[in-house]
Amino acid sequence: MSQDWPVAELDPVRRLRVMAAANPGAMFGETVIPARFEQVWAVAGDLEVELPRLIHDIRSARITARDGDRLEVRARGHLGQRARFDVVLRPGWCWMQSRYLLGGMAAAPHPDGTRFAFLGGLRLPGIRVLHPLLGRVAQPLVDGALHRLELDVRRRLRP
Repeated sequence: MSQDWPVAELDPVRRLRVMAAANPGAMFGETVIPARFEQVWAVAGDLEVELPRLIHDIRSARITARDGDRLEVRARGHLGQRARFDVVLRPGWCWMQSRYLLGGMAAAPHPDGTRFAFLGGLRLPGIRVLHPLLGRVAQPLVDGALHRLELDVRRRLRP
């Protein structure tokens, strides 16, 4: 038996793309932001500030527990809805999931700045059937989150 198994090294953005493909209720988008990786991730990784800015349905996000790169985040919506997310947050990688929702962000250096990806989705039975319809509604939300993050990075970089 051979010990030489093939290994696929994926940067965080490619890894998030795989997670989107594996979750039928997920919408995915990516862009290149003309800023250094450290600058982009300093903004994106500030979950308590940035999640409500990126996702209009979230009124507030609060980190309630932390154990290394594992976090618990409690989010509240504008209509009073609540969610508790289990989160893994590392440089260039954020994966969040609650009982019904998925979220992810990833970043990797790029010759023109930083490649950044965003994922949002639902974890519901039968979501695979609704995915084509949801895509038409949710993809603009993902694209909007990417645009808002780029604006936030540019705003923080201004002197």
